Amino acid sequence: MATETTLPATAVPAPRTPEGGGTPADPAAAVANASDRGARLVAVVIALAWHAAIALPAVLGARAELAAPTVVLAGWLLVAATGVLAGVRLLRDAPLPAWPVAALLLAVDAAVFGAAGERQLFTAANWAWGTLGWFFVLAVWGRRVAGLLALLGAHSAIALAAVLAHGATAPADLARYAMYVYGTATLPVAVFVGATTIAALARQRAGAAAAAHAATAERDAAELARRERRERLALVSGAAEAVLTELADGRADPADPDVQRRAVLAAARLRRLIAESDDVPDPLLHELRAAADLAERNGLPIDLVAIGNPPPLPVEVRRRLADPLTAALADARGWARLTVLCGPDEVAVSLVTPDRDGPDTGGPPADDGGPVEHLYERDGEIRWTQTRWRR
Repeated sequence: MATETTLPATAVPAPRTPEGGGTPADPAAAVANASDRGARLVAVVIALAWHAAIALPAVLGARAELAAPTVVLAGWLLVAATGVLAGVRLLRDAPLPAWPVAALLLAVDAAVFGAAGERQLFTAANWAWGTLGWFFVLAVWGRRVAGLLALLGAHSAIALAAVLAHGATAPADLARYAMYVYGTATLPVAVFVGATTIAALARQRAGAAAAAHAATAERDAAELARRERRERLALVSGAAEAVLTELADGRADPADPDVQRRAVLAAARLRRLIAESDDVPDPLLHELRAAADLAERNGLPIDLVAIGNPPPLPVEVRRRLADPLTAALADARGWARLTVLCGPDEVAVSLVTPDRDGPDTGGPPADDGGPVEHLYERDGEIRWTQTRWRR
C-alpha cells in the first residue's frame, strides 16, 4: 500500500445512561426497589395512621389528666411533621439523615414520658409507647436492623426511667412495662426485617432470571450469527466455485476482464468474510485493509487514509459499509484511493478510482431504509463510491 495516514482519534463518548445519568438500569435492582417501595409505603401509612387515628384522639380525650398536656400535644405535632417529611422523602428515594431524625424522636420520647404523668403512664394518651417505634422504622429504613434495635432499646430505657421515676415499681407495673415494650417493638421489627428479606429475595430471584435470560439471548445470538455466517460463506464460496468451475471446464477465458473481475470480487469478499472473525481493535479498518491488500496484490496501487477511530459497529453495518467498496475495488483500474472518516456518531467510507469505459457496476442498490447510505457518481474522469453510517 502506498501510504496510510492515521490522524489523532476523536474521543468516543461512553454509552449513554438511562434518563441522562446514573448507572445503566439493573433489572434485579429494579425488582428489589419495587418490592422495597411497597414496604416503605406500608410503613409510612401505618406510622401516620396510628399517630393520627389512635394517638391523637387518646391525647385529646385525656388532656385534662395529663401532667403537661401542652408538652404532649407539642411533641405529637413535632413528630407528625417529622413523620410526614420523612415519609415523603423516603417514598421519593431521598430519605432524611437517619441519626439526626432519630435523636429528635428520642428527645420527644423523653419529653412525652415526663409530661404524661403517673396516671396516664400506661394509657394510650402516652402515645410515645405505640407510635415512636414506627417512626424509628422510617428514620432508619434501608439500614441494618441493629440500628432499629438500638433505637428501640433506647426507647425502652427512657420508658423504664419514667416508670421508676413515677414509683411504679410494683410487680404488676413492671410486668405491664415488659408487655408494653414487647408489644410495641415486635411489630415494627417484624415489618422492617420482613421488608428487607423480601427485597433481598426479590433481587436474588430477579438477578437469577436476568442471568438466565441473558445466557439464552447470548446463545441465540451466537447461533444466529453462526447460521448467517455459514449462509454467507456458502454464498461467497458459491460465487468463487462458479468462476473456478467455468475456468476448469473451459467455459470462461482467464483473459476476459469480466471473468477477472468476478474472480477478484469473489476473492475479496471471501477475504473480508474471514477478516470479520478476527479479534482486532478496529474490525472495520481491518476488513477494509484486507480488501485493499488483495487489490494491491493484483497490481492496483492504492492509498488508504483513515481519520479517527470507528465506534463499535454491528457486523451487519460493517458489511453494508465495506461490500460496495469491495465490489468497486474489484472493478478498479490504474489506481485507487480509499478514505475512512470516523466520528463517534458517523462513519463514511469513500473510494475514488479512474473512470473508464463500460457499464456502471458500483451503483447503489435500491434504498431499503437501513442505517447505511450508499452514494455513487462518475463524471468521465473518476468514479466515486461512498457508504455512510449515522447513529
